[in-house]
Amino acid sequence: MKLILSTHNLTLTKSIEEHVVKRIEKLDHFDKRAVDARVTLEHDHTRVPEKQFSCSMRLAVRGPDLFAEDRESDLYAAIDRVTKKIEQQIRKRHSKVKAHKHKDAAKLKNAKREAGV
Repeated sequence: MKLILSTHNLTLTKSIEEHVVKRIEKLDHFDKRAVDARVTLEHDHTRVPEKQFSCSMRLAVRGPDLFAEDRESDLYAAIDRVTKKIEQQIRKRHSKVKAHKHKDAAKLKNAKREAGV
């Protein structure tokens, strides 16, 4: 998966970059068909100290892209929460596809059963 990492009013350190890469690799485990991830990290000096750091992530997959955003006082916490939100969206999409396939298989099974009787 390709990672596009951009920052705004924030210096990108090696530890921040490694943390983001580690989280993206975790997401890659859930959905192997993800094309790229765009991560934007921001620091807003005008906000109150509780929610100064912002992280947004757009994951390009087949179909509609997945997007999540979060604001926290700690940048690492914002990255973790955004990753968790994207992970939940991946799980929800996977469950919907799985349920749809099971529904079609059940219909086919009932049709075969009725035709045989």
